[in-house]
Amino acid sequence: MINNYSKKVKRELRELAAQAYEKELALELKKLEKSFAEWRNGSISSGELSHCVHRHETGASKSLYKKYNYGDIHLNVAYAIVTGIVDEQAASEDLKKAIASFINYYQVAKDDGDIKALEH
Repeated sequence: MINNYSKKVKRELRELAAQAYEKELALELKKLEKSFAEWRNGSISSGELSHCVHRHETGASKSLYKKYNYGDIHLNVAYAIVTGIVDEQAASEDLKKAIASFINYYQVAKDDGDIKALEH
């Protein structure tokens, strides 16, 4: 389906997908950082921290990698726009027009409470 887009829109999709991946990964790493802070202050053991790192690598990190490297880029970008992972203003009108049906799909899901806006 991406082959139906102009070169400009394809490039923008890749750029916004990369931004979304970085932002989502950063949010997950912040969660992991809390585990490191707990370990440093003695709240959790080294073994528990190791388990948290393993869970991150086999869970959130792996899931995001697969999503952004093997998922449908137009769906990922539409989701990122609707949920605020990427700023809607960062997307050109051409891009928003090209993926309007996907943005609308996620907007309806958000309005229905099926997905939520990004919590920082």
